[in-house]
Amino acid sequence: MIGTERISNETRLIDLTVGELRALLQNAIPVNNPPESKEYVYGLKGIAELFHCSYTEAYRIKRSGKIDKAIKQNGRKIITDAKKALELFGR
Repeated sequence: MIGTERISNETRLIDLTVGELRALLQNAIPVNNPPESKEYVYGLKGIAELFHCSYTEAYRIKRSGKIDKAIKQNGRKIITDAKKALELFGR
């Protein structure tokens, strides 16, 4: 970090240089890089919206096993990779 060694909790913002302020802000704000342009849908409602069908039909599609490789599930939480699900369903 650029010059952040001299910065304490008592340092006034007006006493910081531009580089020090930039370094502080970059360290304070986490950068969330989105996954590699993958689009996810969540839950059975997301699957229903993806396939433009009813909630019941989405449940049947999920239960059929056709898109199992696109689904990650932990308990009741369901995350589906939309591109992969569409690709698998089309086969």
